[in-house]
Amino acid sequence: MDLDKVEEGIRKWKETTLKDSLEKSPERQEAFFTESGIPVKRLYTPLDLQDLDYNRDIGFPGQFPYTRGVYPTMYRGRLWTMRNYAGFGTAENTNKRFHYLLQQGMPGLSVAFDLPTQIGYDSDHPMAEGAVGRVGVAVDTLADMEIIFKDIPLDKVSTSMTINAPAIVLLAMYTVVGKKQGVDQEKLRGTTQNDILKEFIARGTYIFPPEPSLKLTMDIIEYCYKHVPKWNTLSITGYHFREAGANAIQELAFTLADAIVYIEKAIERGLDVDEFAPRLSYSLGCHRDLFEEVAKYRAARRLFAKIMRDRFKAKNPKSYLFRTYSGSCGSTLVSQQALNNVVRITMHALMGILGGHQAIHTACWDEGYAIPTEASATLALRTQQILGFENGLCNTVDPLAGSYYVESLTNQIEAKASEYLEKIDEMGGMLKAIENGFVFKEIQESSIKFQREIESGEKIIVGLNKFQSPEDEEVEDQDIFQFDPAVEKAQKERLAEVKTERNNREVKEALKDLEKAIDRGENLMPFVIEAVKVYASLGEICGVMREKWGEFQATTYI
Repeated sequence: MDLDKVEEGIRKWKETTLKDSLEKSPERQEAFFTESGIPVKRLYTPLDLQDLDYNRDIGFPGQFPYTRGVYPTMYRGRLWTMRNYAGFGTAENTNKRFHYLLQQGMPGLSVAFDLPTQIGYDSDHPMAEGAVGRVGVAVDTLADMEIIFKDIPLDKVSTSMTINAPAIVLLAMYTVVGKKQGVDQEKLRGTTQNDILKEFIARGTYIFPPEPSLKLTMDIIEYCYKHVPKWNTLSITGYHFREAGANAIQELAFTLADAIVYIEKAIERGLDVDEFAPRLSYSLGCHRDLFEEVAKYRAARRLFAKIMRDRFKAKNPKSYLFRTYSGSCGSTLVSQQALNNVVRITMHALMGILGGHQAIHTACWDEGYAIPTEASATLALRTQQILGFENGLCNTVDPLAGSYYVESLTNQIEAKASEYLEKIDEMGGMLKAIENGFVFKEIQESSIKFQREIESGEKIIVGLNKFQSPEDEEVEDQDIFQFDPAVEKAQKERLAEVKTERNNREVKEALKDLEKAIDRGENLMPFVIEAVKVYASLGEICGVMREKWGEFQATTYI
């Protein structure tokens, strides 16, 4: 291509066609930016990609640097795994919802746990009061997990569990349920989020200090490599950075910085990078800016592949794969004119598809009010199915490749994320960047900036700060999920019943064995499995760890 001719063509266009147009009708604003503040030019041409080397920077799907996708045929071979994040109330409630979703054609399950479960408390603990079953399903003992997956063949479904601090306990329960179904550990497929670092930064559902928390993460990676080979042991989750206020560049950089810590820790454990890296997965959010989000996902694959090759000297091509699960960012949904969220959620799914994800979660339009109803969960699934089967989106691989705008954005996001990674390395790594408050401050400043732009009207949210209806439609009570206050009472009664019927001598012995294993520094997964088998509760198991390691107390940064 003759770039001189392109440059001359742009000059003439500006002096004639563009000039005439602007004199008649000025543009809406003086400058345009992506959600992360990258300036957006009026027009992108080959001049913006003068330094682009196709083979080096873009390449082919399924080949280094994986910009165009981690698999050669992508959705022409198989569609992404469609998921809804589900779980509420009792185990029976969640089992019923899972059966319903499977009947609607959903191939993968995604479990939401209530807050007490996420922070290692049983439903009868004083700290659990009023929170049992509220934002997910309550799981106290193996009995709950058995009910959740009753009549759901674990060798036929893939299960994602959004659990972090007590992930080792929930995964142990899942493996035991599988064994009781006659499904060996080797056949289990799914993911434990198990990403504790982001809890110290963005979510706060941690229990133990960083070092023992990281040990539990590594215990899962090591155990699953040997015994549960199809399990994704760790889903490194930038999604929650984004929900906390990070922009797209920060989300990507901090996700990769966390990944570097986990990989380094696993190597210190004595694992070969090519043994465990292929079972790592990643989760990024779908926010508002479609082209920036797609470019972020493409940049993520390329940058990660370079890190694995150059920094960790990985040899197995599967170690280079940035396999991603994306989800609707709940923070982009609003309660005003709530049905508009259907459109936003559709855009989220479109971002994930054009970005080449391996699994996609679509939120439900009513999540701003309550736990989604069956109808709204079905609509969220149907959204993905329509996009997957009706619109030609999946007929070719990486359809936005070659777009001057998208390729330019991909390059800029990779460069800016790399700058963050260099800065974090200079600090001594991500753990230091967390301890000194750098990551927290970066996200906080980004969040404040975004909020101010909404308040000033610089960023428009339909129904919230513009295009409000004089009397916004109220969502009728009968249209949203009604939480049953009897759930907490029923859950406490079941826990009491389990504790009465189990062999408490065996429970004490199993917990004592776990305590000794902690003292010896052993991998705790086998001991947690044995405790789970005899119906030791989540709170009892985490209680042993609390006694040994204490609880993490957050530092306040001002």
